[in-house]
Amino acid sequence: MATDVVMPQMGESIFEGTITKWLKKPGEKVQRDEPLFEISTDKVDAEIPAPASGVLKEIKINEGATVQVNTVVGVIDAEGAAAASAPQPTQAAPAQTKAAPQADAAPARQQPPATESAPSVQSAGAAGNGGQGGGAGTDVVMPQMGESIFEGTITKWLKKPGDKVQRDEPLFEISTDKVDAEIPAPTSGVLREIRVKEGTTVQVNTVVGVIGGAGAAAPAPSAPQPAPRQPEPQPVAVQAAPQQVSAPQQREQVIGFPSRGGDGEQVRSSPLVRRIARENNVDLTQVSGTGLGGRVSKNDILSFIQQHGPGAATAVATQPRPAAQPISMPAQPQPAAPQPRAAAPAPAPVYAELSGDLVPMSPMRKKIAERMVESKRTSAHVHSIFKVDMTRVVKLREKIRKQWEARHGVKLTYMPFIAKALMHGIRVKPIVNASVTGDSIQYHKNVNIGIAVALEWGLIVPVVKGAENLSFVGLQRAISDLGERARNKKLLPDEVQGGTITITNPGIYGPQFGTPIILQPQVAILGMGGIFKEPVVVTDEDGNDSIAVRHIIRLVLGYDHRVVDGADADQFLVAVRDYLENFNEDIG
Repeated sequence: MATDVVMPQMGESIFEGTITKWLKKPGEKVQRDEPLFEISTDKVDAEIPAPASGVLKEIKINEGATVQVNTVVGVIDAEGAAAASAPQPTQAAPAQTKAAPQADAAPARQQPPATESAPSVQSAGAAGNGGQGGGAGTDVVMPQMGESIFEGTITKWLKKPGDKVQRDEPLFEISTDKVDAEIPAPTSGVLREIRVKEGTTVQVNTVVGVIGGAGAAAPAPSAPQPAPRQPEPQPVAVQAAPQQVSAPQQREQVIGFPSRGGDGEQVRSSPLVRRIARENNVDLTQVSGTGLGGRVSKNDILSFIQQHGPGAATAVATQPRPAAQPISMPAQPQPAAPQPRAAAPAPAPVYAELSGDLVPMSPMRKKIAERMVESKRTSAHVHSIFKVDMTRVVKLREKIRKQWEARHGVKLTYMPFIAKALMHGIRVKPIVNASVTGDSIQYHKNVNIGIAVALEWGLIVPVVKGAENLSFVGLQRAISDLGERARNKKLLPDEVQGGTITITNPGIYGPQFGTPIILQPQVAILGMGGIFKEPVVVTDEDGNDSIAVRHIIRLVLGYDHRVVDGADADQFLVAVRDYLENFNEDIG
């Protein structure tokens, strides 16, 4: 008996995952709960165990592919069914459909009314009339990507009518106000019809295309035959189109400028683009669209914000408003236009001459890039740096480390000392343990400390929940446990969420200090530099100065100046410094 291997849902807010590595090959035996493949989501990397024992019969989704949760990514056959692993060669699939009822195309040919049925004669008819008279087919619908999402925009079709598609193969791309995603084909066969063109926004469950059975691939050459009959009408449509399209665009500009254009309702765009425009106070009528019919894409709006900054609507809108006076104002936009045109070609020769390999970003790298850029665009980053004398802590650790580690069975690091000092600083200045929600500040009752962990393939921040309730030993154990499981891809989604403040420790690699980026929606992050022996002026009780060698660390607080003032940040760091320089807590 065969068991489907599915993409698991790793959390309520996670709707897709990327298969980064298969740990078994087709034909190999697997044991129930044995790691079968690795996945990466926007929250966590994890190893997924096998749901049953047997033989890995088939891998349906290759490494590097991103699919929705509950998508079948492989098949495990009961032990002893290794001989059934013949379906691996995809070219043999059409021949096997007659003998293997489990194959996608088999039910299509045996049961014409089924969703995947499409005899070749019917497919030929479908190609000629748009799929209306070609017999049964499988509807491709706009999926609902979340409870609060009611529409989506098709940004790109990855297949053309007449192209073969495999079940779960990416078929088209969509953009919603929550996520951009590739949507897999619901079945194998031939893309018979595209009903909704690129750039169109439709409600969920709208039929956007039709897939016919695999047998429709043979008559596909008949589809190009009507095409030569269309070149003559096409020029007529193309010539008429600019007149029909340009007029509405001009109307949009004339209507859009007097009214508030920040919501982008007068411009062709997706809900996601309009939301980004609203959040950044950008007038979409000022953004040049590169999509079909001048549609503003996500990349267009992000590039505009990167160039002009949030709230650029008022600055840029001063140029289009005089557009109602076409005689007097052309001189102003003209000087501005040549500058970007002259600047744009300049980098091209530089990049073209560079040698080396072009390697695509991993899913985790993409998420890190997205989050970091988002944070820099959201928070008003400021950094304060304090030198802290760690001599007392260093000597204490050196004195008791061996006995402490033997007693508690865990390595003694400097991180719990810093974490304890951080919580002391929060008691003095609670504002650093807060987050921004709209126009409000959320003061957090608990201190959930995110500990940045560097991995060979990226960076992840597991969270120690309720750190204020843990003893020194409990803190060290929690930090060590999360770090170890992060490196072995054993973290749960809940363990990388809910942080209220973060500690990052680049100092282990030797730098004096760094200026870390805040993890949204938090308002502060504490960076640890390296601990170095340095000459320091020391004053005794009688006021006499002398030079002494001390263990010095530089602590950096990155804070969001929208919420945290410089005085608050400095007072927080003073409290942290005093706690460490006068450390007297029982560490067990």
